[in-house]
Amino acid sequence: MLHSLHIPTISSIKSPSSQSLSSSEHPPYLLRFRTSHRENLRYLKTLGIIDPSTKPHKFPSPEAVDQVLSTVNFLKSKGFSEPDFPRLSFLCPKLFSSDSDPTDIEPVFDFLTLDLAASDQESCSLILRCPQILLSDVEYCLRPTLLYLRKLGVEKLNVPTSLNAHLLNTRVERLVAKIRFLRSVGLSYEESARACGRFPAVFGYSIENNLKPKFNYLVREMKRSVEELKVFPQYFAFSLENRIMPRHLHLEQRNVRISLKRMLLWSDQKFYAKWK
Repeated sequence: MLHSLHIPTISSIKSPSSQSLSSSEHPPYLLRFRTSHRENLRYLKTLGIIDPSTKPHKFPSPEAVDQVLSTVNFLKSKGFSEPDFPRLSFLCPKLFSSDSDPTDIEPVFDFLTLDLAASDQESCSLILRCPQILLSDVEYCLRPTLLYLRKLGVEKLNVPTSLNAHLLNTRVERLVAKIRFLRSVGLSYEESARACGRFPAVFGYSIENNLKPKFNYLVREMKRSVEELKVFPQYFAFSLENRIMPRHLHLEQRNVRISLKRMLLWSDQKFYAKWK
């Protein structure tokens, strides 16, 4: 624990009108303040919030440091430990800016506890996987997204996985775009919603760089029906170059046709041993 957090603040020192601040009369106050600021800087360096290579003339002011420390202490009160801060700072440096205030992020913790029904430990773990969630607006982003995902049938969003953390921090408009794509290739809204509910990772894939090329290969090169996607939407999770294409060509050369699930889920050893 940082001892300097308990020392008197500047405001607790008497004003110049009632007491001289000359170093000869009251050196302990000045020395104590300067030591405190150095200790605070050193502490923030150990947490990874201040870059150890920062030049002294670029150090934040005492007031800015106090503000950052208030955020640190707030996060610690919510269950974060000191080893968590380098990751939080690296992935979301804005969280520890001098204009950041704990009251701005407190609603997110309330959302995770009350709306998502996550435990304190689950909340911290979700945040560590996507610290930017702390900067998201509950009313305009987090709550609408949670309600939309639940409507699609996505469950257990409180489980601290990277997928869940990033899904919660995705605006509804981006989720709707994936549903719209699936409908454009032949799935009904209900079928699209069901596919996304079974395989929510699809929301994280790029339409242009992932979904569309894989769909085109499925129907044009593999000559398969969109019906297979309804059964196995996890098809989109596999690499086109490293998994889908090599295995399709391998089977095609042997005049073998099997389900997508069987073609892609088997390990290389099992797959190539079966169809030599």
